Amino acid sequence: MKFFSDLHLHSKYSRACSKDLNLENLDYWGKFKGLNLIGTGDFTHPLWFKEIKDKLTSNGKGFFKLKVSDTYFLLTTEISLIFSRNKKVKRIHILVFYPDLNSVERFNKKLSIYTNLASDGRPTIGMDIKDFIKLVLDINEKAIIIPAHIWTPWFSLFGSMSGFDSIDEALGEYKKYIYGVETGLSSDPKMNWRLSQLDDFQIVSFSDSHSAYPHRIGREATVFELEDDSYDSLLKSLKNPDDKNKIILTIEFFPEEGKYHYDGHRICGVRYSPEESKENRYICRVCKKPVTIGVMSRVEKLADRDKDYNPLNRPPFKHIVPLTEIISEAINSSPTSKKTIDIYKKILEIFDNEFSFFLNFKEDDYFKLKNVVPEKVIEAIKRFNDNKIYIEPGYDGEYGVIKIFGEKKEEEKQKLKFLF
Repeated sequence: MKFFSDLHLHSKYSRACSKDLNLENLDYWGKFKGLNLIGTGDFTHPLWFKEIKDKLTSNGKGFFKLKVSDTYFLLTTEISLIFSRNKKVKRIHILVFYPDLNSVERFNKKLSIYTNLASDGRPTIGMDIKDFIKLVLDINEKAIIIPAHIWTPWFSLFGSMSGFDSIDEALGEYKKYIYGVETGLSSDPKMNWRLSQLDDFQIVSFSDSHSAYPHRIGREATVFELEDDSYDSLLKSLKNPDDKNKIILTIEFFPEEGKYHYDGHRICGVRYSPEESKENRYICRVCKKPVTIGVMSRVEKLADRDKDYNPLNRPPFKHIVPLTEIISEAINSSPTSKKTIDIYKKILEIFDNEFSFFLNFKEDDYFKLKNVVPEKVIEAIKRFNDNKIYIEPGYDGEYGVIKIFGEKKEEEKQKLKFLF
C-alpha cells in the first residue's frame, strides 16, 4: 500500500497558524493534494486533543479516520526544546508520533508538569533532548521521534545559531532511538547525503504547514510503501526498512525557496551565497553585524562529501512548486483566490490529485488542458516542466521567490544563473 504522507503540520491552536486548520479541512484539501496519511499535529494542546478524540476513530492498528472519510490520520506533535549544554543554549524542535490515544494522554499529563500545554499547540519545554527522548520512550517504546527541519538556524539539531555539529554530540547513547531526520524546506536529500553521519538515518520530508491550503499542506511529503495500514508497518519502514515497508520517494520544495537557504540579514535586505558570506567573514556589509548563517553554509561546514555524491541505497526525490503557486503567477492572483482555486480544481479533474499531476504528467496532457484552463497557465506548466524557472533564494526568515515569467536583472542572472 502506498501512503503519501505529511506528518509535520499544525492546528488552529498553534501560534501564527490559520484558524481554518481543522481536521475537516486537512482531510478536504489533503485529497486534492493526494495525501492519504496526515499528521494531526499539536496533540499536546488540550482543546485540539479533545477534537482528535471526539472526531477520529482508530482502525485498531494505530491509524485514525474521520467517520465519513478514507483519509488516515496519525497522532503527531512538535515540541520545542530549549536547554543548556556545556554553558551553551540549545534550541531544537522535535517530532513525536504515538500509536494510541492512551499514550498521548499519559505523555500530555507528564509534559503538563513542565509547561502550560494550553498556551501553544507547539509547546516549549526546558529539557535536554536526551532526557526528552527517555521521557517519550518511557510512555511507549514504539514512539517515533524525528528531529524536525534539522538545518533551520534557530531551532534545530544542526542549526547554526543554537544546534550541534554532530548527532553523536547531540544525542549520545540515545542516537539509537532516532530512525529518521526531517530535511526542512531549505534543504533536500542530496544536501543531506553529503554528511556520512546521516547514513544510518532515514531522510523524510514534511510540510510544517501553518495552513490547510494546498500551497502549504503537502508542499513536502514522504511516500511510504507499507505492508498494511498500520503504525507498526510505518515504524518498520523507518527502523528496519525492507521490501514491504520502506520509503519509496520524497516530494521536496526547491530548497532555494526555503526561508533559510542563503545567509543574510532580512532587516538590511542583503542575501549572500556561502561563498560571498565566507568572503565577508560572515559579516553584513550594511550593519557590520554577523549575518544569520543559512542552511547552505551550514551544510558546507559539516559535509564530508562533495556536492555530486549520489548513494545507491537512498530513495529518489522530486522537486515541485505547489500547483496553486504556478497558476497564481500565470493569472496574477493569489494562491488562495477563488480564481486560482477554480482553475486548480479543473486541472485536478483530469489528474485526480496534485501529486499525480507532478509525478505522471505526459506530453499529451497539454492537449487535455487546452480547453480547460487559460493558455497562460498551460505556458506556465510547460515552463516548469522544462525547468525554465529561476529562484531568488530565501534567507534569514524570508522565503525565496519562484519566477516563471519575466526577466531578471542581468547581474542577478550571472550570480544565480539557472538553478536547474
